[in-house]
Amino acid sequence: MSRIGKKPVVVPQGVEASMKANILTVKGPKGELSFTHHVDVAIAVADGAITVTKKGESKRAGALWGTTTKMASNMVEGVMKGFQEQLELNGVGFRMAVAGKKINLALGFSHPVEMVIPEGLEAKIEGNVLTISGIDKQSVGQFAAIIRRLKPVEPYKGKGFKYVGEIVRRKEGKKSSS
Repeated sequence: MSRIGKKPVVVPQGVEASMKANILTVKGPKGELSFTHHVDVAIAVADGAITVTKKGESKRAGALWGTTTKMASNMVEGVMKGFQEQLELNGVGFRMAVAGKKINLALGFSHPVEMVIPEGLEAKIEGNVLTISGIDKQSVGQFAAIIRRLKPVEPYKGKGFKYVGEIVRRKEGKKSSS
């Protein structure tokens, strides 16, 4: 039994949820999100709550039950508050700047790296911290992961992108024999 799947998702005041065929649509103050659910689960919207039930007793239905409930919960939270990821860039000579819908990065490569900000996301830079925000949790996390993958933090000097609050275990460098 899924502990997450059993709990209904409460739809707060100011958020509107609706089902049409197998598409769940959630509208709120920050925008609108829609999600096409799998046929092994059923979604019902009633009395200010979204409930997900599994169809049948297959392994797949059980696996999708909690996942679908969490997707609905993330949609409600996204249209109410939104999501954000913060990346910190450390390293001498490493720079980043937002120019319109692009992020220009100087990461020590032979060429500058230019990343196009996906539709529905915003990027802000304050000092050496890049903040990516939007209403879709998956797209915010995916874009942050793509940027981090360009120059992940290395354990010797701590250069590169790391999430704010991430702890990087530092290694000791080579010692010279004398």
